[in-house]
Amino acid sequence: MKAIVLLIDDDPVDLAAGRILLESSDYGVLAVRSGQEGLDRLRTDPVDVVVSDLCMPGLSGEAVVEAVRRNHPDIPVIVVTGHGDIPSAVRAMKLGAFDFITKPVDPEVFIPCLERAVEHACLRRENASLRAELGITAWIGTSPSSRDLLDLVGRVSETDSTILIEGETGTGKELVARMIHYRSRRAAKPLIAVNCAALNPNVIESELFGHEKGAFTGAVNRRYGRFEEADGGTLFLDEISEISLDLQAKLLRVLQEGTFERLGNNTTFRTDVRIIASTNRPLAQWIRDGRFREDLYYRLNVIPVRIPPLRERREDIPLLAAHFAARYGMRYRNVPLPLAPDAVHLLQAGEWKGNVRELQHAIERAVVLAAGSILTPVDFRFPADPEPVGTPAGTLQAALDRTTAESIAAALTRTQGHKQHAAEWLGIDRATLYRLMKRHGVDYPPPGP
Repeated sequence: MKAIVLLIDDDPVDLAAGRILLESSDYGVLAVRSGQEGLDRLRTDPVDVVVSDLCMPGLSGEAVVEAVRRNHPDIPVIVVTGHGDIPSAVRAMKLGAFDFITKPVDPEVFIPCLERAVEHACLRRENASLRAELGITAWIGTSPSSRDLLDLVGRVSETDSTILIEGETGTGKELVARMIHYRSRRAAKPLIAVNCAALNPNVIESELFGHEKGAFTGAVNRRYGRFEEADGGTLFLDEISEISLDLQAKLLRVLQEGTFERLGNNTTFRTDVRIIASTNRPLAQWIRDGRFREDLYYRLNVIPVRIPPLRERREDIPLLAAHFAARYGMRYRNVPLPLAPDAVHLLQAGEWKGNVRELQHAIERAVVLAAGSILTPVDFRFPADPEPVGTPAGTLQAALDRTTAESIAAALTRTQGHKQHAAEWLGIDRATLYRLMKRHGVDYPPPGP
C-alpha cells in the first residue's frame, strides 16, 4: 500500500515538480497551495507524512508544524527551505519537525529522508496499536479527580518539562508516567523505568550512569547506564526519595547540565532525556529532616502531578472492578465475570489503603476462588482473611453479613423457595447456598412474627 504524502507549497512550479518526483517514487500525493488548506485535508484524508514549504503567505511552515504536532502527533513533518533561511528551519525542528531539506530539492537527499519519516510514522502507529492492545495507557475512571488528572496529563505531555508524580502506593504512578511518555514527542524513543527502592544502594549509581570494565570488583564488562539507554526518550525514576544524598547531588548535575560520567571513565557524556520522577513520601518533610536535597526537589518539581488515592474517587470503583473482573475472568475462566450490584456496593464502601493495586488483587482472588459465575459479596471474604478485604478490621463485617443474608433472601423470594434456581440466580452452587443459609440464619419461607 502506497504511503500518502501531503505536499504543501504556495509556488505552483515547485508543487508540480514535487508531485512528479513523489509519484515517480511510488508515493501517493495530496498537493495543496496553502498551510490552511493542508490542515483542512489532514482532517478529512489519511496522511502518512507532511512535506511543507517553510516560507508561505498566510499560515507559515512553522505554524503548520505546530498545528500538526498538536493535533496529529503521529504524523511527521518535513520542512523545505531555501539556503538563506536555515535559522527558520532550525526553529521548525525545535517545534517538532521531523527533518528539513533545502531548495533546490535533491532527490538523493529528499527520498531517503522521506523513507525515514514513513518508517517513523509506521513505528508510531504500531506502538500505539500495541499500547492499546496491552492497555498500557488506559486510565480507568470518569470521576472529577480522574478527569482533572487526565486533563493535566494531556497538557504536560506536550512539553519536555521535568515532572514529579506524587501519590500513595498502588495509585498508578508508573501508569501515569507511561501515559505522559506515549503521548509526547518522545513516544518513538525508549521509556526506561528504574525502581530506586528496589536497587541495592551500592549499585544504583552504576545502574543509572553505567561503568567501564574494571571500574570496581565484578565489573567484567563495560555497561551502559539507564541515562544512555533512555537517550532521546524518557527516564522514569520511581521512588526517587530512596536514593542517597551523594547520588542526589550527581542526579542534580545531570538535570542542570545534561551531562554525566560512567564509573571508571573521566569522559563527559551528554544525554537528552526527559525525567519523570515519582514518590510516595512527604518530600517537604524529608527536606526539613535533611534526607532529601531541596535544590533537587525544585529541579524535579517543575510540574507536580498528584494522583488521588482510591478513597477520593470512589465513583471510579465500579469501572475498575468491572475491568479487573473481566480481565481475570478471561484469564482464568475464558469468560468475563460480572459483579452483582451488592458486590459493587461492598467494594465502594472499602477503605482500600493499598489503592487500585489492592482492589485489583482482591478481584483476582475472588475470580479464582468464586464458586459461581457471578461475583457476589461472599466472594470477597477469603479463608485467610478474618475480615473482608479493603476494609479496616471490624468496620464492614456486619455490613457484609447483612448484605449476604439479604441477597440470599431476595433470591429465595424471587424463585419462590426453589433452592437450585436461587443458587443459579446468585451464581453459586446449591451446596454453597445451603452453607450460607445456615451460616446467616436464612430460611424460606421466613419465620413469621
